[in-house]
Amino acid sequence: MLKIALSTLALALLLCHAAQADSLTVVSVGGLNKQAQQQAFYTPFEQQHSISVRAGEYNGEIGMIKAMVETGSVGWDVVEVDHAEIQRGCDEGLFERLPAMPGVTQSDFIEGALSECGVGIFIWSTALVYNPKAVPKPPTGWADLWDLKTFPGKRALHKGAKLTLEIALMADGVPRDQVYKVLRKADGVDRAFRKLDQIKQQIQWWESGAQPLQWLAAGDVSMTSVYTARAISAQQAGYDFPLVREGNLYDLDSWGIVKGSPNVPAALKFIAFASLPAQQKQFAEIMHNGPTHRQTLALVAPETQRNFPTAPQNMAVALKVDSEFWIEHGHELEERFTAWAAR
Repeated sequence: MLKIALSTLALALLLCHAAQADSLTVVSVGGLNKQAQQQAFYTPFEQQHSISVRAGEYNGEIGMIKAMVETGSVGWDVVEVDHAEIQRGCDEGLFERLPAMPGVTQSDFIEGALSECGVGIFIWSTALVYNPKAVPKPPTGWADLWDLKTFPGKRALHKGAKLTLEIALMADGVPRDQVYKVLRKADGVDRAFRKLDQIKQQIQWWESGAQPLQWLAAGDVSMTSVYTARAISAQQAGYDFPLVREGNLYDLDSWGIVKGSPNVPAALKFIAFASLPAQQKQFAEIMHNGPTHRQTLALVAPETQRNFPTAPQNMAVALKVDSEFWIEHGHELEERFTAWAAR
């Protein structure tokens, strides 16, 4: 079945070669990430291939892509999608299955970066960050986010089950390597929600990556979960917001092509270009996220690599997000979380 799909797509590419698109819509999660992609991917691609890139942004809502595909109103070509969603969307027919692309081979990429419908862009992580002016001593892990007596002030967490349930269980004493074993049990999910109940009234829920650091700077919260790339950018901008890497969660974002895109040949050309080590180097140095192409790290200074989620000292205390778990249970848990948060 896969061979038939790939053959059909390859034939379509040959037929469409002469009618190459002169523009491409690429949608990412926005903010600093989008700015970095503009510098490392979009502008150089435009200059090299004479194909203009219309850069859009969204919050990763797979429902928006599903609505486009189901109604046949596909306005996006290439999208940035997290690891679980690219797999689930591929199974549901929301993304094109990818043919072989020049320079994009399994041996050149980290494990899991290439899939039937996606090519990995970078490895990101979420960790704890705090304002030292708001707490009496440095926190050491997620359990301290629940300690309102020792560490006063409001907290911020991502508004969603994913990442939040894992954090709650680690705060409740579950070892990193046991988190998903516990979550796969009904009483484990209940345990995570009971833990969240303890500080629910003290939580501000962030939905965009910029919010937690804005709240931290404004004094609205004393500690928060955060994308580490944003925390490092804030530190480099002069903010004294230390990161606590213990129990950080990491995962992979990928490029995917929306099923029904009228610009598949140009989209494939863009993905191949953005996957080059030289382009990934530019992005990694701006965003402090781990590259997926194995040859990229050799181009990056060791002191810069220390900030990457993939640095050995950061991986040693990290938990990899279990994509298979979220593919299997994500829908029901996100529905439960939304109902819980609304109460």
